[in-house]
Amino acid sequence: MGVGHMRIGSAIVLIWLFVGVVAAAQRDYFEGSGPSDCAGFGTLAVTVIAGPLNYMGVNPKIDDCEVPELPEIGEPSP
Repeated sequence: MGVGHMRIGSAIVLIWLFVGVVAAAQRDYFEGSGPSDCAGFGTLAVTVIAGPLNYMGVNPKIDDCEVPELPEIGEPSP
């Protein structure tokens, strides 16, 4: 694969993610202080990753998620 193909691929990925950010902004996911919980961050992330699919009827949402507790330093993990 040549350098030209890598540049085209990179450009496509950047445009895809940019379109996802525009879709998230149109849905007011950046309003105020932004997402405040795990589900809000998850919805924002999958909306950006979905990119142009947002304009084809895809409306990704994360309803509930749990962030695992991190063990304290020096504490053995379960």
